[in-house]
Amino acid sequence: MQEEVENRTLTLVVSGTKFTGRLMKAAITKYLAHRKEKKLQKQKSRDTPVIPHGKQTVKQLIGQNQGVSNIEITDPSIKEFEKIARKYGVDYAVKKDRSSSPPKYLIFFKGRDADALTVAFTEYTGKKVRKAEKSERPSVLAKLSQFKELVKHAVVDRNKRKELER
Repeated sequence: MQEEVENRTLTLVVSGTKFTGRLMKAAITKYLAHRKEKKLQKQKSRDTPVIPHGKQTVKQLIGQNQGVSNIEITDPSIKEFEKIARKYGVDYAVKKDRSSSPPKYLIFFKGRDADALTVAFTEYTGKKVRKAEKSERPSVLAKLSQFKELVKHAVVDRNKRKELER
């Protein structure tokens, strides 16, 4: 490894009719200026703070200075809302309010994301309504057990049927 570092060479291509010392000096200074610019650009990209997207803390959301609004959700299955919010690219923060017996969730979001959040929220409520309608329907196993009970209690006279068929 050390030998590779020591033996590293630099290839610099300079085209010209007459190669002089001044031309070589100009080429090397140009190359060094280019390297310095690249290094500064790389350092600048590291120094810029990364703006978080999606789920984040309330502090991060407020720190972006774009106005914050909130919505209250009482449903404990907040994961479904988070999935839909990610789908629409909404920047949001979830805060659990434990003061009431069923905990409430406050969802904070950026002011500019209001339109996307209304769409996401309508999809979330639609999903909840469909789920509620589904839970009202009796399950297939419950129906099956009901029919089993009906069959058990039903008395059928098989002899009469045999005679009628012949």
